[in-house]
Amino acid sequence: MHQKFLLYSVSMSVQDATTTAPFVLPAQPDAPDLVAKYFRGLGDATRVRILGLLEERGESSVSELMAAVGQSQSKVSNHLACLRWCGFVNGQRDGRIVRYRVADERVIQVLALGRSLLADNAEHVATCGHIGEGC
Repeated sequence: MHQKFLLYSVSMSVQDATTTAPFVLPAQPDAPDLVAKYFRGLGDATRVRILGLLEERGESSVSELMAAVGQSQSKVSNHLACLRWCGFVNGQRDGRIVRYRVADERVIQVLALGRSLLADNAEHVATCGHIGEGC
């Protein structure tokens, strides 16, 4: 199995990235650190809802997503910033409106796999006391 991680632009060193990114990675991040950080992007119900809506609709604006998830503009924008930073979504400006869409079909595949696994384990996940707030 080949694993490649393109983390930072050529002009940014690992030291710069660990101090300027919106999160803190170890000085020498390894694959498990990065995979865990990547999956934390999916660790919020609102972000998963947003991705599901973008999967269904193809694309949406912040105001459309606000109405669908029942969150404020600032919360939806913050979730989209997280999703955009980690490569889950991208946006394209259309005049004054930015239209968001899922950036890579594999994101949809990961969500589908999660739903499939959950179908066999929903009761265990629902009652798990180890994963949750602060875990």
